[in-house]
Amino acid sequence: FNYWIAKAYAADKPAQVKKIGFDETSRKKGHSYITLGVDLDARKVLHVAEGKGKDCISAIKTHLVSKGMDVNKIAHASIDLSPAFIAGIGEHFPQAEIHFDRFHVVKLLNEAMDKVRQLERIEHAELKGHKYTFLKNRTNLTDKKEQELSKLITLYPTLGKAYRLKELFNDLWGMETEEEATAFLVDWCKTVDEGECEPFKKFSRTVQVHWQGIINFCETSISNGILEGINSKIQLAKRRARGYRCVKNLINMVYFLCGKLTFDYPSY
Repeated sequence: FNYWIAKAYAADKPAQVKKIGFDETSRKKGHSYITLGVDLDARKVLHVAEGKGKDCISAIKTHLVSKGMDVNKIAHASIDLSPAFIAGIGEHFPQAEIHFDRFHVVKLLNEAMDKVRQLERIEHAELKGHKYTFLKNRTNLTDKKEQELSKLITLYPTLGKAYRLKELFNDLWGMETEEEATAFLVDWCKTVDEGECEPFKKFSRTVQVHWQGIINFCETSISNGILEGINSKIQLAKRRARGYRCVKNLINMVYFLCGKLTFDYPSY
């Protein structure tokens, strides 16, 4: 298996990349990761580096250069909000416009919403068991949960204000121009900063620090959705194998499943 993967990987000649995505995925329990570099147009894994962070971005660039690719022609890079990834893109792909993936931004937004619920839950036992009542998209709630949500945001004004901020922020993803998205975010952050909801103020500060990358996503809708799908395949492979003790075997399985390699197996 490793022989044929290595042969196909060495012979692979990827086309010029214009949009690249980076994401890490766990190799095993604990702080053990691999980082994927993915061509978002071709939907294929270009290179896998052991570990995570800035050095992995460098390793992926080195691989692309070794394949004769002009990395200066890579115009867009989609990443999560990792400071190490941001620094790595700035150093190794300085010409690439950074796009912060919607999935990770919404995850932080939901964490702020849930923190408000937890603080209210301390004083109000009625909120027990309603974590996902506030986190799910309203359109995905059952009629019963929809009625419960309407009741809770009316009975508990703090939760009601937080929920409206959460729902309002998600209108951002429908913005189509930089001007529209910028005006919306300025107004939303101002509303939050003038209020007293500390979890949302913390989220607002994160948005302001990563402002341009979020705006860039709204304008182009480039995201790591493809990477999330690839990550699901990797996690499924790990479960089927009951885990990988050797990182080389896991990386080769990633190439096998997601590298779109061409194999020249012998025929008999």
